[in-house]
Amino acid sequence: QVHVVESGGGSVQPGGSLKLSCAASGFSFSKIAMTWYRQAPGKEREFVAVINSRDNSTNYPDSVKGRFTVFRDNAKNTVHLQMNSLRPEDTAVYYCYVGAYMLWGQGTQVTVSS
Repeated sequence: QVHVVESGGGSVQPGGSLKLSCAASGFSFSKIAMTWYRQAPGKEREFVAVINSRDNSTNYPDSVKGRFTVFRDNAKNTVHLQMNSLRPEDTAVYYCYVGAYMLWGQGTQVTVSS
């Protein structure tokens, strides 16, 4: 059964850091691109980061570029999102997405507030 579970969310002050994790199971993780999205209250879900499988290339929107880093550990079937210099506008539920299976995780809440 294909499954992903996010963890690592929490509350942090502006300028702080968090690392999210997405543990995957039920598919050939190392062969699949992994994506992070987020959804703030009252807003549409938006793309945050993607890491490809062949060369570990990554892509980010301008809103997080230079602050967020996505990386994967194929030995542990896990993808991480390191978030630095967090801002209040980063507050959202963060989701792991497996496009090859159209699979979403349950999400993890990130709150950035003083």
